[in-house]
Amino acid sequence: MANRTDPAAKSIRGTNPQNLIEKIVRSKIYQNTYWKEQCFGLTAETLVDKAMELDHIGGTYGGNRKPTSFMCLVMKMLQIQPEKDIVVEFIKNDDYKYVRVLGAFYLRLTGIDSDIYRYLEPLYNDYRKVRRKSPDGNFILAHVDEVIDELLTTDYSCDIALPRIKKRWTLESLGALDARKSVLEDDFEEEEEKDENEQDGLEEEVAHEKDYYRGRSPARDRERDYRRDSQRHRDRDYDRDRDYDRERGRGRERDRDRDRDRDRDRDHYRLREEKEYGYERDRDREREGRERDRRDRERGRRRSRSRSRSRSRDRKRRARSSMSPRMRGAEDGKPPEESKKKKGKKEKDDGTDHLDPEIAEANRIRASLGLKPLKL
Repeated sequence: MANRTDPAAKSIRGTNPQNLIEKIVRSKIYQNTYWKEQCFGLTAETLVDKAMELDHIGGTYGGNRKPTSFMCLVMKMLQIQPEKDIVVEFIKNDDYKYVRVLGAFYLRLTGIDSDIYRYLEPLYNDYRKVRRKSPDGNFILAHVDEVIDELLTTDYSCDIALPRIKKRWTLESLGALDARKSVLEDDFEEEEEKDENEQDGLEEEVAHEKDYYRGRSPARDRERDYRRDSQRHRDRDYDRDRDYDRERGRGRERDRDRDRDRDRDRDHYRLREEKEYGYERDRDREREGRERDRRDRERGRRRSRSRSRSRSRDRKRRARSSMSPRMRGAEDGKPPEESKKKKGKKEKDDGTDHLDPEIAEANRIRASLGLKPLKL
């Protein structure tokens, strides 16, 4: 019975007023100790006393998401559904700021669009501080106008999904709401009156000066025109000189930029050439090193072959010198006596060992041709 809506309450937006709060939050409120002890049996008259005892606003907090006392009182207002005049008195209460915020929050949930804008927009001028309980359980500082702006411009507030409302300009175009009047409009009107008075005073001074100049002599007018023309010429000369100096400065800046670009390009090309030259030089050095190594290896191979050949000849020479004449003859395949005889016979019959060199040469030629030697 304690959690049921008043039977005389009207449905809000086609549903039970308590259904404007989500079921999970609603069940947590029903299980809360403040709801069971302080909100049981409250009426529209006794609800004011509990609202005056509020010291903070907020939705749910902590690990198990406990509801605040502010949310429990909002739930109780939805349950008993107080009259509109009582809610308006809550909003117009200047002594208790939390009572004002409670009435504004309830009107945002249950009121029509035009009433919401009509009664909540004047609260933008309330800059009093209020304490707000954050979801982690700590208190943060806020202001009444911030809370009202959140109610009018956002879809969620204090963990509650707010019903959608039309934009203000839509209601103005439909004629359901008058154009918003700024509180500073009177100040603006005073400023405009001051500006108009000053403008009138300036116009009177200008007219007085015109009358004064109109009554002066022609000589003074000519002198004044001469001064004005001379001042104009000086200003024109000054402007021309200033433009010339500016252009010259720009030209110098362009020259400096061009020189800087040229030096940068030159350094870039020089670095690239040095890099390419260094690369080619390193490549030539590597090629020369490989050629030198190849020549050294060839020279070492030739030396080793020549040493091996000289060693083999020395071994053969030593081996041949150590042989006896008979063994050397046997190695040649002929007995030593026969070789000596034949050699002696050849030396005897050949004629190439003649004392006369011409005869010896002729005998060698004849021997090569297969003819008999000359016997002289």
